[in-house]
Amino acid sequence: MEITRRLHYVLGPLIALLVMVYFAYHIVQGERGLFSWMRLRQKITESEQQLTEIQAEKETLERRVYLLRPESLDPDMLEERARQVLNFARPEEVIIYRPAGPPA
Repeated sequence: MEITRRLHYVLGPLIALLVMVYFAYHIVQGERGLFSWMRLRQKITESEQQLTEIQAEKETLERRVYLLRPESLDPDMLEERARQVLNFARPEEVIIYRPAGPPA
């Protein structure tokens, strides 16, 4: 009799403690827990940094394209593109050929 009475006094708090430990574990380690939240924040930071870099590259390319449009044609940009595309060089320029391979 005494053992069952003591068991009733201990069993309630023990179950409550186990339930609290279960929920505390999932608050920290769960799929939507603190560690998952920190990983998501890190991914968001990295993605925002990558977005900033891509936007800067896009703006640079848009400026170059703008300089090649007929209404705002830049002669220097036109000459640079023509020389790259047509593989031309001026007579006074020195051309150094590199073997096709990985950079040294």
